[in-house]
Amino acid sequence: MLTLIMRYFSTRNRNENTNFKTASLTGLAPDGGLYVPEEIPQYRESVRSSLGSMNFCDIALETIKPYVQGEIPDSVLGDIVKSAFTFTAPFVPVADRYAAELFHGPTAAFKDFGARFMARSFSYLRRGEDLPLRILVATSGDTGGAVADGFFEVQGISVTVLYPKGRVSPLQERQIAGLGKNISAIAVEGSFDDCQRLVKAALSYENLKKRMSLSSANSINISRLIPQAVYYSAAAGRAFAGLIDPDGEATPRTKKNLSLSHTHKGLPVTLCVPSGNFGNLTAGLYAMKMNAPIRQFIAATNINKTVPDYLDSGSYLAMKSKATISNAMDVGAPSNFERMAAHFSWDQMRQILLGVSVNDDETRETITRVHDENGYFLDPHSAVGWKAVDKLKAENKIAQGSVGILCTAHPAKFAEVVEPLAGLPPVPVSLAKAMERDVNSKTIPSEISALIDTLLLLN
Repeated sequence: MLTLIMRYFSTRNRNENTNFKTASLTGLAPDGGLYVPEEIPQYRESVRSSLGSMNFCDIALETIKPYVQGEIPDSVLGDIVKSAFTFTAPFVPVADRYAAELFHGPTAAFKDFGARFMARSFSYLRRGEDLPLRILVATSGDTGGAVADGFFEVQGISVTVLYPKGRVSPLQERQIAGLGKNISAIAVEGSFDDCQRLVKAALSYENLKKRMSLSSANSINISRLIPQAVYYSAAAGRAFAGLIDPDGEATPRTKKNLSLSHTHKGLPVTLCVPSGNFGNLTAGLYAMKMNAPIRQFIAATNINKTVPDYLDSGSYLAMKSKATISNAMDVGAPSNFERMAAHFSWDQMRQILLGVSVNDDETRETITRVHDENGYFLDPHSAVGWKAVDKLKAENKIAQGSVGILCTAHPAKFAEVVEPLAGLPPVPVSLAKAMERDVNSKTIPSEISALIDTLLLLN
């Protein structure tokens, strides 16, 4: 029986297409576009109806398999999934809604899911290669630490992380720049948008590509985005089945949940996604198109509200990013909007996506209130999501059914913000160990020539 291999085309040219291996290992299409699958596969009905009771790794296998079929054998994919996802995303009740806790991995952020899958799939896809691969990644906070951890000591692959100097938390910086060995860090004198611009420019720089094999590990890379669809399907399955998970080891709850929300069994869920570069939300859209029981999404941003403004007006106007306490979302020109626009028109987006902007004062108030009322700690990003739900509930704009907030990072990663508002959150073991690391990074101006010079020295 002939196995059909999924093709991936550039968001800027449908004739520019390739397979999963090339799309993953190159990161960007030759024309500078992002790779998207030629079609979004559908779950078999037997899988869709079982999402609520399936093992997380089984959901991962069923979700990812059609995207890599013919390139990664099912048996190998099963091993990759089991090695990558040694943790899950508990779907737990908090007050009148649910938290999809995406911070139970080694760096306590949702980026662990994509980064760990990517590292293991790259290792398989590059088997037999002699030329080392250098991965470039721009981060506004959590991506860098997750990618560094995911690829740490992986043979034949080195990682260089660019982050905005002075705009990440002390813990994030130690996760990014504290590992050494095959992981190097560059502090850029500028914003995340500057870091992202430099990475894209380097990946497209022909003279540099002749000197070294380059790829990306941002959410612009399709192999990091696809596995993130898994936890959307898992959460939606639990909500549809009227089920919840017990608290996990890292669940930041200081008292028993006293206001267990009633379930809405048999109804699709609404999921609120704290959003910056919009890779996470794009993965959710893939899960929805695969027919996971999701009714709608809420795109919750801080004051960097390019996409909410687009949803209101129909005009996409990138802006210069502004610094906030939810720093991983400080993105004025979200790369993955290009993917969203490749799959959905403005009218289609408005039917399934609500955009809400939340400022820092509202974020702080939410962190304090949710802890005082429920004994649950929120990090600044998850607090943006919580407040966005509050706003839409007050306006009666959320469809009937359960509401889940994707809690994207553990509050202990942002203790300098959270502690004055709600007290010191419990610290997972992995974060306590990371805080003991020394920072070792090189500072450069936000110029492509400076990045190229540094990469050539590292090579």
